[in-house]
Amino acid sequence: MKTVDVGRLLDEGEWSGYQKLLILAAALTIVLDGVDNQLLSVALPELTRLWGVGRPAFTPVVAAGLVGMMVGGAIGGVLGDRIGRRKSLLASVFVFGLMTVAVSVFANDLVSLGVLRFIAGLGLGGAMPNGTALASEYVPRRYRPFAVTLALVCIPVGGTLAGLVGAEVLPTLRWRAVFQVGGLLPIVLGFVLIWTLPESPRYLARHRERWGELRVLLARLGHVVPADAEFSDPGESTKKVTVGEIFEPEFRVDTLALCASFFFCLMGAYAGVMWLPSQLAGIGFDAKSSGYGLTAFNVGGVVGALCAVPLVTRFGSRVTMLGMCAGAVIGAVIVSVTPLRGEPFALALALFFWTGGLINATQTLMYALAAHVYPASVRATGVGTAVAFGRIGSVISAYAGTVATGLPQLFGILAATMALVFVALASVRNHIPRLNSATPERARAQVAGR
Repeated sequence: MKTVDVGRLLDEGEWSGYQKLLILAAALTIVLDGVDNQLLSVALPELTRLWGVGRPAFTPVVAAGLVGMMVGGAIGGVLGDRIGRRKSLLASVFVFGLMTVAVSVFANDLVSLGVLRFIAGLGLGGAMPNGTALASEYVPRRYRPFAVTLALVCIPVGGTLAGLVGAEVLPTLRWRAVFQVGGLLPIVLGFVLIWTLPESPRYLARHRERWGELRVLLARLGHVVPADAEFSDPGESTKKVTVGEIFEPEFRVDTLALCASFFFCLMGAYAGVMWLPSQLAGIGFDAKSSGYGLTAFNVGGVVGALCAVPLVTRFGSRVTMLGMCAGAVIGAVIVSVTPLRGEPFALALALFFWTGGLINATQTLMYALAAHVYPASVRATGVGTAVAFGRIGSVISAYAGTVATGLPQLFGILAATMALVFVALASVRNHIPRLNSATPERARAQVAGR
């Protein structure tokens, strides 16, 4: 009786058209996650006017959504390991889709809006880890850098779409229509995925009762195995690791530096996307222009993230990431001292594109850097701990709306947070080396986080 190593079979196999479709399906869930995550920031200018309250009153509402994402991320990851990536991802998609539609129907005050955004946040947070896991587990090892990059840029892609929806829908159909569009899209996608999205092969390999399903899936992926074959995945570690291990002397400095970099970078990134439209409205820009401002910030993030990986391969992560941090600080400072209302709007869009791009590119590379710092035995714990600190920073970003009384103050906060990220990343000892200081295969693997 033959034992099939599923992990090795997938890692060394071909990349079929069917696998590409599966990755696209998983990526679409993350895109729509990014859309729904930023809809509130798009609608804030109109909500403050209609409900007769200022931006600071919405701080608990924004925080509630981000807390929901933090909790949902933890729950979604655990459920993905226990009941399967597919079920957890579908549940997450339907939760944030239905709750986003519910906002358009039932949100009539700050309390109801906050409750609904918290529940939606549970789904938004749970979609990311399971969508990313599926996207990476369908892919052969040599194509995994592409899959990882694709997953990470899907959030700003979604934010770009949110800005465009706000710019085109908000001026004519008002804020409730924005949430209706943003909620119906993931619901429709969820029903499509019920019939088209299979479970992760590596998850199926760990459950003997589902081996028949695994044989069918492997055949669709181009791997025909004997009917009596047994399956294993030795690459999946079962060792229990404690958080204390990443604070041992070998990792302590890098762990503290990574936690600080994630904390401040996500604080800055979320402060930008959550409060930029309302701050633009506050200095006199209309809803369409405010939506395009958010779009520029997110489009810059997509471009920056795509450019980040080859730059690390060529120059290493220390030079690349510190340069990007410095560029983000400069861009934020320029915005904070420039009276954009009296300048051509194209200048504002260019500055938002530049600053948002460098902030998001830095954030993208931090995941690869964290995966490089830790060996496989403690990698999941190390990366998970750093990201958890980043989630705390994203929650605190909700209070930027209270502290920042105008656009200059908001970008002053972004400049300060990215300066602190610069200091934290400069403190990391084990950066990804440049290509000519490692073999090409090793360098690409380091950037991919293997």
